[in-house]
Amino acid sequence: MRAVFLSIVSVLSFLPLGAFAAALPEQDVFVPIAKYIQNGDSEKLSAWFDSNLEMDILGTVNVCSKAQAKQIIKDFFANNSPKSFSITHRSGKPPMRYGIGSLSAGGNKFRVTIFVKTQEGGNFIQQIRIERE
Repeated sequence: MRAVFLSIVSVLSFLPLGAFAAALPEQDVFVPIAKYIQNGDSEKLSAWFDSNLEMDILGTVNVCSKAQAKQIIKDFFANNSPKSFSITHRSGKPPMRYGIGSLSAGGNKFRVTIFVKTQEGGNFIQQIRIERE
């Protein structure tokens, strides 16, 4: 058994990493993002923010730095404590994907649209839009 395992490992070690990664199913970037929104965790959510992004929160639009966006979303969660969040629609493919979700927070219902761009170094949120339903 050990010899079979070592044979497989030695064969796989010669494959380029990209070939191995192409064989793996694509990870859904919206799973962790949705979890952080559900929990109202601005710290972990902001780790996904690009260095500059567009925030449209209840009609107030800002193109801001990652630090500014983190404060804006932190303030939103402070005023609208999340009760539930789920992604209801996903579309696009790398380099740009988006997800639309339904957020119940602070006694209100919101529609949340998130645009994620895949670039060197990972996936980054380019835009977040939060609207009242």
